[in-house]
Amino acid sequence: MDVHLTEAQQQVQEAVKAFCARHVDPFVAQWDKDEHFPLEVFRKMGEEGYLGIPIPEAYGGAGESFEVYIAALDQLSRHDAGFACAYAVHLSAHALSILEFGSEAQKQQYLPGLANGSVLGAFALTEPHCGSDASALRCKAEKDGEHYVLTGTKQWITNAKSAGLFLLFARTDAATTGAKGITAFLIEAGTPGLKVDRKTHKMGMRSSETYDLVLDGCRVHESQVLGVVGEGFKIAMKTLDGGRIGIAAQALGIAQACLDEARTFANQREAFGQPIARFQAIQWKIADMAKNIWASRALTYQAASLKAAGKPVADAGAKAKLYASRTAREAANESLQIHGGYGYTDEFPVERHYRDAKVTEIYEGTSEIQKIVISRGLVGTPKAKVPVRT
Repeated sequence: MDVHLTEAQQQVQEAVKAFCARHVDPFVAQWDKDEHFPLEVFRKMGEEGYLGIPIPEAYGGAGESFEVYIAALDQLSRHDAGFACAYAVHLSAHALSILEFGSEAQKQQYLPGLANGSVLGAFALTEPHCGSDASALRCKAEKDGEHYVLTGTKQWITNAKSAGLFLLFARTDAATTGAKGITAFLIEAGTPGLKVDRKTHKMGMRSSETYDLVLDGCRVHESQVLGVVGEGFKIAMKTLDGGRIGIAAQALGIAQACLDEARTFANQREAFGQPIARFQAIQWKIADMAKNIWASRALTYQAASLKAAGKPVADAGAKAKLYASRTAREAANESLQIHGGYGYTDEFPVERHYRDAKVTEIYEGTSEIQKIVISRGLVGTPKAKVPVRT
Protein backbone atom coordinates (compact mmCIF):
# COMPACT_ATOMS: atom_id res chain seq x y z
CA MET A 1 0.00 0.00 0.00
CA ASP A 2 1.23 3.50 -0.85
CA VAL A 3 0.66 5.94 2.01
CA HIS A 4 -0.03 8.77 -0.44
CA LEU A 5 -2.93 7.08 -2.23
CA THR A 6 -6.58 6.87 -1.28
CA GLU A 7 -8.55 3.69 -1.80
CA ALA A 8 -10.05 5.10 -5.01
CA GLN A 9 -6.59 5.96 -6.34
CA GLN A 10 -5.25 2.52 -5.51
CA GLN A 11 -8.22 0.86 -7.20
CA VAL A 12 -7.81 2.86 -10.40
CA GLN A 13 -4.10 2.09 -10.49
CA GLU A 14 -4.77 -1.63 -10.18
CA ALA A 15 -7.37 -1.39 -12.95
CA VAL A 16 -5.03 0.55 -15.25
CA LYS A 17 -2.26 -1.93 -14.53
CA ALA A 18 -4.53 -4.81 -15.57
CA PHE A 19 -5.63 -2.90 -18.69
CA CYS A 20 -2.00 -2.31 -19.68
CA ALA A 21 -1.09 -5.96 -19.14
CA ARG A 22 -3.69 -6.87 -21.78
CA HIS A 23 -3.58 -4.00 -24.23
CA VAL A 24 -0.29 -2.09 -23.84
CA ASP A 25 2.65 -4.12 -22.50
CA PRO A 26 2.76 -6.73 -25.30
CA PHE A 27 2.85 -4.03 -28.00
CA VAL A 28 4.62 -0.98 -26.58
CA ALA A 29 8.08 -1.81 -27.96
CA GLN A 30 6.68 -2.12 -31.48
CA TRP A 31 4.64 1.06 -31.15
CA ASP A 32 7.81 2.88 -30.13
CA LYS A 33 9.78 1.42 -33.02
CA ASP A 34 7.09 2.23 -35.59
CA GLU A 35 6.20 5.65 -34.11
CA HIS A 36 2.63 4.35 -33.99
CA PHE A 37 -0.17 5.85 -31.92
CA PRO A 38 -2.64 3.02 -31.16
CA LEU A 39 -5.92 4.85 -31.60
CA GLU A 40 -7.86 1.61 -31.28
CA VAL A 41 -6.41 1.02 -27.80
CA PHE A 42 -7.17 4.62 -26.86
CA ARG A 43 -10.80 4.10 -27.85
CA LYS A 44 -10.76 0.92 -25.77
CA MET A 45 -9.76 3.04 -22.78
CA GLY A 46 -12.82 5.15 -23.45
CA GLU A 47 -15.08 2.12 -23.64
CA GLU A 48 -13.79 0.91 -20.27
CA GLY A 49 -14.28 4.32 -18.63
CA TYR A 50 -10.73 5.59 -18.20
CA LEU A 51 -11.17 8.64 -20.44
CA GLY A 52 -14.13 9.81 -18.41
CA ILE A 53 -12.53 9.58 -14.96
CA PRO A 54 -12.59 13.33 -14.13
CA ILE A 55 -15.62 14.20 -16.29
CA PRO A 56 -18.96 14.54 -14.42
CA GLU A 57 -21.59 11.85 -14.86
CA ALA A 58 -23.92 14.43 -16.40
CA TYR A 59 -21.61 14.53 -19.41
CA GLY A 60 -20.96 10.81 -19.68
CA GLY A 61 -17.98 10.55 -17.34
CA ALA A 62 -17.28 8.74 -14.08
CA GLY A 63 -17.40 11.85 -11.93
CA GLU A 64 -14.18 11.03 -10.09
CA SER A 65 -11.72 13.60 -8.76
CA PHE A 66 -8.67 15.10 -10.45
CA GLU A 67 -6.60 13.14 -7.92
CA VAL A 68 -7.96 9.83 -9.23
CA TYR A 69 -7.16 10.91 -12.79
CA ILE A 70 -3.56 11.70 -11.74
CA ALA A 71 -3.25 8.24 -10.17
CA ALA A 72 -4.39 6.67 -13.45
CA LEU A 73 -1.92 8.78 -15.44
CA ASP A 74 0.91 7.88 -13.06
CA GLN A 75 0.23 4.17 -13.54
CA LEU A 76 -0.23 4.41 -17.31
CA SER A 77 3.11 6.23 -17.62
CA ARG A 78 4.91 3.28 -16.01
CA HIS A 79 3.86 1.15 -18.99
CA ASP A 80 4.08 3.60 -21.92
CA ALA A 81 4.81 7.28 -21.36
CA GLY A 82 4.04 8.12 -25.00
CA PHE A 83 0.55 6.67 -24.79
CA ALA A 84 0.15 8.41 -21.43
CA CYS A 85 1.11 11.70 -23.08
CA ALA A 86 -1.81 11.34 -25.50
CA TYR A 87 -4.06 10.52 -22.55
CA ALA A 88 -2.94 13.60 -20.59
CA VAL A 89 -3.40 16.00 -23.50
CA HIS A 90 -6.84 14.56 -24.26
CA LEU A 91 -8.06 14.97 -20.69
CA SER A 92 -6.09 17.62 -18.83
CA ALA A 93 -5.31 20.04 -21.65
CA HIS A 94 -8.49 19.53 -23.65
CA ALA A 95 -11.55 18.00 -21.94
CA LEU A 96 -11.03 19.67 -18.56
CA SER A 97 -10.63 23.05 -20.29
CA ILE A 98 -14.04 22.61 -21.89
CA LEU A 99 -15.45 21.54 -18.54
CA GLU A 100 -14.12 24.65 -16.81
CA PHE A 101 -14.54 27.31 -19.49
CA GLY A 102 -17.12 25.96 -21.93
CA SER A 103 -20.74 26.96 -22.27
CA GLU A 104 -23.38 24.44 -21.28
CA ALA A 105 -24.08 23.80 -24.95
CA GLN A 106 -20.38 23.11 -25.63
CA LYS A 107 -20.17 20.75 -22.67
CA GLN A 108 -23.23 18.83 -23.80
CA GLN A 109 -21.96 18.67 -27.37
CA TYR A 110 -18.36 17.60 -26.81
CA LEU A 111 -17.73 16.08 -23.37
CA PRO A 112 -19.65 12.80 -23.89
CA GLY A 113 -17.58 11.95 -26.98
CA LEU A 114 -14.36 12.87 -25.19
CA ALA A 115 -15.38 10.67 -22.25
CA ASN A 116 -16.25 7.58 -24.29
CA GLY A 117 -13.28 7.83 -26.66
CA SER A 118 -15.21 8.42 -29.87
CA VAL A 119 -13.54 11.85 -30.07
CA LEU A 120 -9.83 12.49 -29.42
CA GLY A 121 -8.87 15.94 -28.20
CA ALA A 122 -5.82 18.06 -29.08
CA PHE A 123 -4.38 21.30 -27.66
CA ALA A 124 -2.88 23.76 -30.15
CA LEU A 125 -0.98 26.67 -28.62
CA THR A 126 2.68 26.46 -29.71
CA GLU A 127 3.88 27.96 -33.00
CA PRO A 128 7.19 27.60 -34.87
CA HIS A 129 8.58 30.90 -33.58
CA CYS A 130 7.28 30.76 -30.02
CA GLY A 131 7.57 28.03 -27.40
CA SER A 132 8.11 29.31 -23.86
CA ASP A 133 6.92 32.77 -24.99
CA ALA A 134 3.46 31.52 -25.94
CA SER A 135 1.97 35.02 -25.85
CA ALA A 136 3.96 35.86 -29.00
CA LEU A 137 1.70 33.70 -31.15
CA ARG A 138 0.87 35.05 -34.62
CA CYS A 139 -1.99 32.81 -35.72
CA LYS A 140 -4.78 35.29 -36.42
CA ALA A 141 -8.55 35.09 -36.40
CA GLU A 142 -10.38 37.83 -38.31
CA LYS A 143 -14.09 38.46 -37.73
CA ASP A 144 -16.34 37.98 -40.76
CA GLY A 145 -19.98 38.29 -39.79
CA GLU A 146 -20.85 35.40 -37.47
CA HIS A 147 -17.58 33.63 -38.27
CA TYR A 148 -13.87 33.97 -37.66
CA VAL A 149 -11.38 33.27 -40.42
CA LEU A 150 -8.18 31.73 -39.04
CA THR A 151 -4.76 31.84 -40.68
CA GLY A 152 -1.45 30.60 -39.31
CA THR A 153 0.61 27.60 -38.27
CA LYS A 154 0.80 25.51 -35.12
CA GLN A 155 3.69 23.22 -34.20
CA TRP A 156 4.26 20.10 -32.06
CA ILE A 157 0.58 19.30 -31.64
CA THR A 158 0.03 16.02 -29.81
CA ASN A 159 -2.86 13.86 -31.11
CA ALA A 160 -3.20 16.06 -34.19
CA LYS A 161 -3.51 13.33 -36.82
CA SER A 162 -6.24 11.39 -35.02
CA ALA A 163 -7.97 14.26 -33.21
CA GLY A 164 -11.63 14.93 -33.71
CA LEU A 165 -11.57 18.27 -31.89
CA PHE A 166 -8.90 20.94 -31.42
CA LEU A 167 -8.62 23.54 -28.70
CA LEU A 168 -6.71 26.19 -30.63
CA PHE A 169 -5.54 29.68 -29.73
CA ALA A 170 -5.40 32.61 -32.16
CA ARG A 171 -5.11 36.38 -32.02
CA THR A 172 -8.48 38.07 -32.60
CA ASP A 173 -7.22 41.62 -32.05
CA ALA A 174 -4.47 42.48 -34.51
CA ALA A 175 -3.75 45.73 -32.67
CA THR A 176 -2.60 43.92 -29.54
CA THR A 177 0.62 42.18 -28.65
CA GLY A 178 1.51 39.77 -25.91
CA ALA A 179 -1.19 38.11 -23.85
CA LYS A 180 -3.97 40.52 -24.80
CA GLY A 181 -6.30 39.84 -27.70
CA ILE A 182 -5.87 36.04 -27.83
CA THR A 183 -8.97 33.86 -28.10
CA ALA A 184 -9.57 30.13 -27.64
CA PHE A 185 -11.51 28.22 -30.30
CA LEU A 186 -12.97 24.73 -30.50
CA ILE A 187 -12.39 23.52 -34.06
CA GLU A 188 -13.68 20.20 -35.33
CA ALA A 189 -11.44 18.04 -37.49
CA GLY A 190 -12.39 18.24 -41.15
CA THR A 191 -13.24 21.93 -40.97
CA PRO A 192 -12.29 23.42 -44.36
CA GLY A 193 -9.02 25.33 -44.15
CA LEU A 194 -7.64 23.23 -41.27
CA LYS A 195 -4.87 20.90 -42.42
CA VAL A 196 -2.75 18.43 -40.48
CA ASP A 197 0.72 18.92 -41.94
CA ARG A 198 4.29 17.74 -41.22
CA LYS A 199 4.87 14.86 -38.83
CA THR A 200 7.51 15.38 -36.14
CA HIS A 201 9.90 12.47 -35.60
CA LYS A 202 10.84 12.49 -31.92
CA MET A 203 13.61 11.03 -29.77
CA GLY A 204 11.08 9.73 -27.26
CA MET A 205 7.34 9.57 -26.59
CA ARG A 206 7.17 7.90 -29.98
CA SER A 207 3.80 6.19 -29.43
CA SER A 208 2.17 9.61 -29.25
CA GLU A 209 1.67 11.39 -32.56
CA THR A 210 2.99 14.91 -33.09
CA TYR A 211 2.19 17.04 -36.15
CA ASP A 212 2.08 20.62 -37.36
CA LEU A 213 -1.21 22.30 -38.20
CA VAL A 214 -1.81 24.78 -41.02
CA LEU A 215 -4.81 27.09 -41.01
CA ASP A 216 -5.55 28.70 -44.35
CA GLY A 217 -8.84 30.56 -44.36
CA CYS A 218 -10.34 28.22 -41.77
CA ARG A 219 -13.87 29.48 -41.02
CA VAL A 220 -15.12 28.93 -37.48
CA HIS A 221 -18.53 30.05 -36.19
CA GLU A 222 -18.51 32.42 -33.25
CA SER A 223 -20.33 29.79 -31.19
CA GLN A 224 -17.06 27.83 -31.25
CA VAL A 225 -15.26 30.40 -29.11
CA LEU A 226 -14.32 28.88 -25.75
CA GLY A 227 -14.81 31.36 -22.95
CA VAL A 228 -14.63 35.08 -23.66
CA VAL A 229 -13.20 36.66 -26.81
CA GLY A 230 -9.78 38.13 -26.04
CA GLU A 231 -9.38 36.11 -22.82
CA GLY A 232 -7.89 33.00 -24.39
CA PHE A 233 -4.41 33.42 -22.97
CA LYS A 234 -5.81 33.20 -19.45
CA ILE A 235 -7.46 29.92 -20.43
CA ALA A 236 -4.18 28.63 -21.83
CA MET A 237 -2.22 29.51 -18.69
CA LYS A 238 -4.86 28.10 -16.35
CA THR A 239 -4.90 24.91 -18.41
CA LEU A 240 -1.12 24.62 -18.28
CA ASP A 241 -1.13 25.12 -14.51
CA GLY A 242 -3.15 21.94 -14.15
CA GLY A 243 -1.43 20.23 -17.06
CA ARG A 244 1.93 20.52 -15.33
CA ILE A 245 0.63 18.31 -12.55
CA GLY A 246 -0.11 15.77 -15.26
CA ILE A 247 3.45 16.04 -16.58
CA ALA A 248 4.72 15.50 -13.05
CA ALA A 249 2.61 12.34 -12.91
CA GLN A 250 4.05 11.19 -16.24
CA ALA A 251 7.58 11.81 -14.96
CA LEU A 252 6.75 10.01 -11.73
CA GLY A 253 5.51 6.98 -13.65
CA ILE A 254 8.66 6.87 -15.81
CA ALA A 255 10.88 7.15 -12.73
CA GLN A 256 9.02 4.38 -10.92
CA ALA A 257 9.34 2.09 -13.94
CA CYS A 258 13.08 2.79 -14.03
CA LEU A 259 13.44 1.93 -10.35
CA ASP A 260 11.41 -1.27 -10.69
CA GLU A 261 13.48 -2.44 -13.63
CA ALA A 262 16.78 -1.50 -11.96
CA ARG A 263 15.89 -3.53 -8.87
CA THR A 264 14.91 -6.56 -10.92
CA PHE A 265 18.02 -6.42 -13.08
CA ALA A 266 20.36 -5.81 -10.14
CA ASN A 267 19.05 -8.89 -8.35
CA GLN A 268 19.40 -11.08 -11.43
CA ARG A 269 22.65 -9.86 -12.94
CA GLU A 270 25.77 -11.37 -11.40
CA ALA A 271 29.33 -10.05 -11.40
CA PHE A 272 32.33 -11.24 -9.43
CA GLY A 273 30.34 -14.18 -8.16
CA GLN A 274 27.30 -12.38 -6.73
CA PRO A 275 24.26 -10.32 -7.78
CA ILE A 276 25.28 -6.73 -8.46
CA ALA A 277 22.55 -5.62 -6.03
CA ARG A 278 24.96 -6.58 -3.23
CA PHE A 279 27.47 -3.93 -4.27
CA GLN A 280 27.24 -0.64 -2.40
CA ALA A 281 27.63 1.39 -5.61
CA ILE A 282 24.43 -0.14 -6.95
CA GLN A 283 22.60 0.08 -3.61
CA TRP A 284 23.30 3.79 -3.35
CA LYS A 285 21.95 4.43 -6.85
CA ILE A 286 18.76 2.56 -6.01
CA ALA A 287 18.44 4.34 -2.66
CA ASP A 288 18.75 7.78 -4.30
CA MET A 289 16.18 6.83 -6.93
CA ALA A 290 13.72 5.65 -4.28
CA LYS A 291 14.19 8.79 -2.19
CA ASN A 292 13.65 11.15 -5.11
CA ILE A 293 10.63 9.22 -6.35
CA TRP A 294 9.08 9.36 -2.88
CA ALA A 295 9.53 13.14 -2.79
CA SER A 296 8.19 13.49 -6.35
CA ARG A 297 5.11 11.48 -5.44
CA ALA A 298 4.45 13.69 -2.42
CA LEU A 299 4.76 16.88 -4.49
CA THR A 300 2.64 15.54 -7.35
CA TYR A 301 -0.23 14.23 -5.29
CA GLN A 302 -0.24 17.28 -3.02
CA ALA A 303 -0.58 19.50 -6.10
CA ALA A 304 -3.36 17.26 -7.39
CA SER A 305 -5.23 17.54 -4.09
CA LEU A 306 -5.01 21.33 -4.24
CA LYS A 307 -6.48 21.36 -7.74
CA ALA A 308 -9.22 18.94 -6.72
CA ALA A 309 -10.09 21.36 -3.90
CA GLY A 310 -10.31 24.26 -6.34
CA LYS A 311 -7.29 26.06 -4.94
CA PRO A 312 -4.55 27.84 -6.95
CA VAL A 313 -1.99 25.38 -8.27
CA ALA A 314 0.49 27.42 -10.32
CA ASP A 315 3.20 27.24 -7.66
CA ALA A 316 2.50 23.67 -6.52
CA GLY A 317 2.27 22.41 -10.09
CA ALA A 318 5.53 24.10 -11.05
CA LYS A 319 7.33 22.57 -8.06
CA ALA A 320 5.94 19.11 -8.78
CA LYS A 321 6.84 19.23 -12.47
CA LEU A 322 10.30 20.66 -11.85
CA TYR A 323 11.24 18.05 -9.27
CA ALA A 324 9.54 15.02 -10.80
CA SER A 325 10.89 15.67 -14.30
CA ARG A 326 14.45 15.93 -13.00
CA THR A 327 13.86 12.77 -10.99
CA ALA A 328 12.68 10.96 -14.12
CA ARG A 329 15.75 11.99 -16.09
CA GLU A 330 18.13 11.03 -13.29
CA ALA A 331 16.34 7.75 -12.56
CA ALA A 332 16.43 6.79 -16.24
CA ASN A 333 20.13 7.59 -16.38
CA GLU A 334 20.97 5.58 -13.25
CA SER A 335 18.76 2.67 -14.24
CA LEU A 336 20.46 2.51 -17.63
CA GLN A 337 23.85 2.63 -15.89
CA ILE A 338 22.84 -0.28 -13.66
CA HIS A 339 21.81 -2.24 -16.77
CA GLY A 340 25.23 -1.55 -18.28
CA GLY A 341 25.59 -2.43 -21.95
CA TYR A 342 22.17 -4.08 -21.98
CA GLY A 343 20.59 -0.75 -21.05
CA TYR A 344 22.01 0.81 -24.18
CA THR A 345 20.07 -1.61 -26.37
CA ASP A 346 16.38 -1.94 -27.09
CA GLU A 347 16.31 -5.36 -25.43
CA PHE A 348 15.29 -3.70 -22.15
CA PRO A 349 12.60 -1.02 -21.58
CA VAL A 350 15.01 1.31 -19.80
CA GLU A 351 16.37 2.48 -23.16
CA ARG A 352 12.88 3.73 -24.06
CA HIS A 353 12.37 5.28 -20.63
CA TYR A 354 15.67 7.11 -21.02
CA ARG A 355 14.45 8.70 -24.25
CA ASP A 356 10.97 9.40 -22.90
CA ALA A 357 12.13 11.04 -19.66
CA LYS A 358 13.92 14.05 -21.14
CA VAL A 359 10.90 15.75 -22.67
CA THR A 360 9.18 16.02 -19.28
CA GLU A 361 11.72 18.78 -18.55
CA ILE A 362 10.68 20.59 -21.74
CA TYR A 363 7.00 20.46 -22.68
CA GLU A 364 4.19 22.34 -20.94
CA GLY A 365 6.86 24.69 -19.63
CA THR A 366 10.59 24.03 -19.44
CA SER A 367 12.31 23.54 -16.10
CA GLU A 368 13.63 27.08 -16.44
CA ILE A 369 10.08 28.41 -16.79
CA GLN A 370 9.04 26.44 -13.69
CA LYS A 371 11.79 28.15 -11.71
CA ILE A 372 10.51 31.54 -12.90
CA VAL A 373 6.97 30.65 -11.78
CA ILE A 374 8.21 29.49 -8.37
CA SER A 375 10.51 32.47 -7.81
CA ARG A 376 7.80 34.98 -8.71
CA GLY A 377 5.76 33.66 -5.84
CA LEU A 378 8.68 34.34 -3.52
CA VAL A 379 10.25 37.59 -4.73
CA GLY A 380 7.69 38.95 -7.17
CA THR A 381 8.14 40.08 -10.75
CA PRO A 382 10.70 42.85 -11.28
CA LYS A 383 9.19 45.99 -12.79
CA ALA A 384 12.45 47.41 -14.05
CA LYS A 385 16.05 46.42 -14.44
CA VAL A 386 18.03 46.74 -11.25
CA PRO A 387 21.54 48.18 -11.63
CA VAL A 388 24.25 45.68 -10.84
CA ARG A 389 27.41 47.05 -9.20
CA THR A 390 30.71 45.79 -10.58
